[in-house]
Formats: sequence, structure tokens, C-alpha cells
Amino acid sequence: MEALFEVVVFLAIATFGAALARRLGLLAPILLVVLGLALSFLPFFPHVRLDPDLVLVGILPPLLYVAAVNTSVPAFRLNLRPILLLAVGLVIFTAFVVGTVVHLFLPDLPYAICLALGAVVAPPDAVAATAVARRVGLPRRVVTILEGESLVNDATALVLLRVAIVAATATSGGVGVGAVAREVVVATGGGIIVGLLGVVVFGYLHKRTTDAVLDNALSLIVPFAVVYAAEEIHASGVVAVVVTGLGIGHKLPLLMSAASRLQVTAFWRLIQFLLEGLVFLLVGLQLPEVLRDLDEPIGSLAGITAAVLAAVFLARFVWLFPATYLARLVPRVRQRDPAPPVQFPIVIGWAGMRGVVTLAAALGLPLTLADDRPYPRALLIWLAFAVIVATLVGQGATLPWLARRLRLPPDDPVQDALSAAGVQQQASRAARERLDALAEGAPEAVVERLRGLTTSRANVAWERLGGTERETPSQAYARLRQEMIDAEREVFRAARDSGRIPEEVLTRAYRDLDLEESLLRQEVDE
Repeated sequence: MEALFEVVVFLAIATFGAALARRLGLLAPILLVVLGLALSFLPFFPHVRLDPDLVLVGILPPLLYVAAVNTSVPAFRLNLRPILLLAVGLVIFTAFVVGTVVHLFLPDLPYAICLALGAVVAPPDAVAATAVARRVGLPRRVVTILEGESLVNDATALVLLRVAIVAATATSGGVGVGAVAREVVVATGGGIIVGLLGVVVFGYLHKRTTDAVLDNALSLIVPFAVVYAAEEIHASGVVAVVVTGLGIGHKLPLLMSAASRLQVTAFWRLIQFLLEGLVFLLVGLQLPEVLRDLDEPIGSLAGITAAVLAAVFLARFVWLFPATYLARLVPRVRQRDPAPPVQFPIVIGWAGMRGVVTLAAALGLPLTLADDRPYPRALLIWLAFAVIVATLVGQGATLPWLARRLRLPPDDPVQDALSAAGVQQQASRAARERLDALAEGAPEAVVERLRGLTTSRANVAWERLGGTERETPSQAYARLRQEMIDAEREVFRAARDSGRIPEEVLTRAYRDLDLEESLLRQEVDE
């Protein structure tokens, strides 16, 4: 009962922190981490030790799944080269840079465990990248690259971490190249196979499910089932979840009814909001746990911490600029994908926030090395925690300012509206042709009403090209129809209160009016 009460308290604080962040115009992940750090100093506040397995198997899979489902597969494929350069190349490069720096400061520490720390701090956090990038309003391609990187880089880091830990704890003979290659193939290849099987199995189940509530429940099961299946064969659960999420998300319009899609989208928005808030709050609350066994002299602690932070920060920029511009020396690459403005790699480099995966991986470091040899595990956990706080609070808090100062070339809203209007025109034409083919025998008034609806939808799309100086006809319609809906609600509510209609009639009427209002608000927001 006490544990349940603590969970409710943490969720309430996370919700309050997110609401406060919106009111103050701050990024919620940063405020929640700072709030967690402050609460960790209160003696009466419960101290929670984050279980690595809970994060990697219980919290990360649903967050990765919903991020993958919402990722555009065509955009992901189009940006596959920069995504892989960051998610694979940069992670490995950063891990070796950080591992080398730590080994220089601690030469008696085996290089394998230093490399393990490098793998721990190498991947930017999927939750932080998505939350911050979209909140800041970065260009669409930058957001796609950051989200794609954050979906894949955890798998690279965790596989590298697994290999490094095996090498550090091996009692004799070390780890050969063949064993490393086998580990990588099993983890990555197995994850891809499990993920593809997940697309087939759960895609079939979604297609056969007609009840929106059952579709919702099934979508919640998917990430955990895929992770469990992958872990059973020692494959990468992260890769499996991402592959399944990308496949299901790409086919979603063909797998679910409209009611299921609306309900699943609303459900996952709530789950994502609660889990993200809880994750960042828990990261801040880990400070006492991190400091508990730390006994390094303050001078040497400050020196190695500053060196690791500098290595993490500089490695990203050292990798990014050559990876961005050297490939364009190849004529075919340059012709297919011209070099982006220099602001793009700068802001992508600054967006390397670390988060809960880094902390969970650090807490999962072995207690001893080969032959039960002790090592400064608490120091390595502290270094990982310092990287999280410095990158998330420091870089995350200044990313909006940097994006404004760099004046990134924005996405062209006119081009977006023009493309949408052109496609909507084709869609309206197809709808009218289908209507004409099936209209025989239907009342003429119904047919004319449906023709007017298709014309209205096409007009709304073209109106978005006209600017925002004057109220458009569709905006006037939305404003006036909203007032009418409010009046209708008041009549139904008064009738319920006076006993003229039962509660069920009010509920049905409110459901219909709520659906219409949500559609009106969506059209106005767009």
C-alpha cells in the first residue's frame, strides 16, 4: 500500500511539474529533473532506488514503441544515412573517446570497464530528444534525424555495453573477435527478426480486432511482448520494439478502424505524458543513491568529471561536421542530398541530451570485475549521472535560445499548405466520384449535402494559403458553430437536471457534440 501511495505521489508531482513548466514557458524534462534534485535533499521525502531492469524492460519499451509508431517510415528511410552515422558511428566513437579519457585518469582500471562507461554515456536519450526537439520547434528534418538517432542508438550502446561487461568480467582468455561478432549479430539480427515477427503477428491481431477498447489493450501489450520475446533469445529488445513500432505505425491506417485510432492515440498520449514525467523526476531523485558510496577526493572527482563532460560534448561535434560534409564530396551523394546549412549540425550537436537509459545502464554495471576484483563502481555511476544532469539541464535549457540565435531555416508553411491543398483536391475528387457511383436511389438532399461537404473540405485546405490577417469562411464557421454547440449542451444539461431526459440520453448527446467540437478545434489549430 505504501509503495502504491508513493507512485501516486510521484505521478502527481510529475503532473504538477509539467503544468508548471507550461505556465513558465520551460521545457518539462528539465524542470522535472531539477525538481527531483531539490526533493532528493528533503529528509522526509521517500528515497527511491531506480531498478535498471524496471527502466529497460518496463519503462523504455512503451516509450520507444510510441515514438516509433509516430515516426514517418518514408522520412526515416530518406534520412537513414545521417541517422545511422549518429546512432551507430557516433555512439561507438563517443564510447571509445570517453573510455580512453577515463583510462587516462584511472590507468589501473581495465580498459574494458572504461569502455563500458563510454557505452553508458554515449547515447542521447530518446525521451529527451523527442520532448525537447518538438517543443523547441526545430525544422522537420532535424527532428526526424534526432528522433531516428534516439530510436536506434540505445541498441548500439546496449550491445556495446554488453560486450564490454563480458570482457571486463571474463575470468580468463578475454573476449575474441568471433565472440564479439556473434554477440552483435545475435543482438541486432535477432532483434530485427523478432521485430518483423511482431509486425506480422500484432498487425494481424489489430486487423482482426473490431472493438476499440480491445485494440487499445492490444497496443499496450505489444512493446512488452516484443521485448520479452527478444530477451528470451538474448537479442536486442530495443531493436525489436523499434522495428515493430515502425512497421505497425506505417500500416496503422490499414490495421485499425477510425474509432480505434482515435482511442489508441489519446491513450498513448496519456501514457507517454505520465511515463516521461515520472522518468525525469526519478532521474533527479537518484542523487542520494549516487552519492551514497562515493568517496573520491573532491579535487580528483572534479577533474575526471570535467574531463568526461568535455569528452562527451566535444566527441559529438568532432564526429558531426565530418559526417555531415565529407560525404557530400561524393558527387552522387551531393546531388541526391545537398549539404545542409551549418546551423543544422550545430543544433543537432547541441541536442545530445542524456537521460534515464544512461542512468539505468550505469546502475547495471557489474559489482566486481574478473576474479571478484573490486573497482570504483560508484565513481562511474557518478560520472554517468553528472553527464545526464549537465547535458539535460545545461544543453536542454539553452537549446531554445540557441535555435533562435541560429535562425534555422524553417519549414516552408506555404509549401506545406500548397501540397496539402493539392492532395485534398484529389481526395475530394475521388470522394465525389465514389459518391456519384453509389448515389443512385439515395435522397437528393443527402447527396447534395455530401457534395457540399467535399467542396467545403477542399476549400478549407486552400484557405490556409491565404494568410491569417482576416477571418476565413471556415474559421467563421468554426467560431459560430462552437457557440451553437455550447447552446445545445446547455439545453441538454438543463433537461437532464429537470428530469425530462435520463443520464444516458445526455451522455449520447454530449458524445456527439464533443466529437464535432474536437473536429472544429483541430481544423482551427491546423
